[in-house]
Amino acid sequence: MGKLKIRQFKPAKYISPILSHIKLPHGRKIQFPMDKDELPANVIKDGRIHKDSDVSFEIAGARGKVFFKPEKTKVAIVTCGGLCPGLNDVIRGIVVSLFYWYDVKDIIGIRYGYHGLAASPRYKPVALDPELVSEIHEKGGSFLGTSRGNPPVEEMVDSIVKMKVNILFCIGGDGTLRGAHMISEEILKRKLQISVIGVPKTIDNDICYVQRSFGFHTAIEEARKVLNCAHVEAKGADNSIGLVKLMGRDAGYIAANATKASGNVNYCLIPEMKFPLYGPGGLLDSLKKRFTCKNHAVIAIAEGAGTHLIGEGERKDAGGNTIHNDIGLFLKDEIKKFFGTLGININMKYFDPSYIIRSIPASGDDSIFCADLARFAVHAGMAGKTDMLIGNCNGLFTHVPLSAIHGRKKQIELFGERLWGTVVATTGQPAEWH
Repeated sequence: MGKLKIRQFKPAKYISPILSHIKLPHGRKIQFPMDKDELPANVIKDGRIHKDSDVSFEIAGARGKVFFKPEKTKVAIVTCGGLCPGLNDVIRGIVVSLFYWYDVKDIIGIRYGYHGLAASPRYKPVALDPELVSEIHEKGGSFLGTSRGNPPVEEMVDSIVKMKVNILFCIGGDGTLRGAHMISEEILKRKLQISVIGVPKTIDNDICYVQRSFGFHTAIEEARKVLNCAHVEAKGADNSIGLVKLMGRDAGYIAANATKASGNVNYCLIPEMKFPLYGPGGLLDSLKKRFTCKNHAVIAIAEGAGTHLIGEGERKDAGGNTIHNDIGLFLKDEIKKFFGTLGININMKYFDPSYIIRSIPASGDDSIFCADLARFAVHAGMAGKTDMLIGNCNGLFTHVPLSAIHGRKKQIELFGERLWGTVVATTGQPAEWH
């Protein structure tokens, strides 16, 4: 496949303002990455990285020349989709990088997602500067507000043109990034030079070509705390089960990693597997056998697991995502029913911390990661790159075309991947479940 091609407005003819802000010792020069620089690594199968792939990424970073003239550049920032730890960190990082490194002072925040780009939005954009955003990273949620869905793309681009925006930063998950690609395509159709840069946000960490999305590490830490509480509750009563439903619509990265971090989980159930529930060797049978030697169990289940048992769900949210049937409540009832038929009284403690986890401030590690994402997004936008997102691979930040992630999801590989092998080793659950 070769190097993933990034759209670029040309020529980038203005000397980067960064040069005037960084003073190096005499004789030393800033080594900017070149567009020809590439990182050989790719995600070929289900969004996972394979060393033997033939695809490479353009390396992210500041360029020596920029396309947009800083003092005449207007930038807009929008956050869409569900909440996630770190949204405010990214907003703040973009504003600070633009203001202090690129001398861009005309920055606005679009209110409540793409609906803020409607022809007659309910809320007007807010002017942003470093002072206004100086403390927002200390709080959860989005300073700008968020929403799912969007007005017609023609209407959104009309609004962008009307506001004289040169660069639009779209912070969100796969639905948001689909919208960003649609906006880019409409801009290209109109032969306009407006840059659209995506910053990938999904707490589930399931975006293709992105090894890590912001908020993910914070989610693991908070999920670990809940699992440990479930363990305490389970050990506090005879024949007790702590059942925890965690976020993970299509991928089980939070459940798997939180299980490893906790060390107290006995069963980890994720969307990538079709675990057996009934009959010999199923989950219910395994729980019954466990109670002959242990009087408690902890189960972590991702929200998208068990669709082979309860169906996919027929409704979709405003962003086009399937609303899954509730596997947590289903499993809770089935476990109670099973042990009831055996005449065994169990104590069930059910936890669903989804909204608590996603609405907290980012951890220190995630805050650093968010600041890096924001900075690299600004570098790309000012260089005149468009229709792309900031990815990361093997410790380096990369440029990824938005078209490359369309229709793809990153998921855990149950066989041959270290992550799942260590989960099975940690829980002691049947290795043959897949």
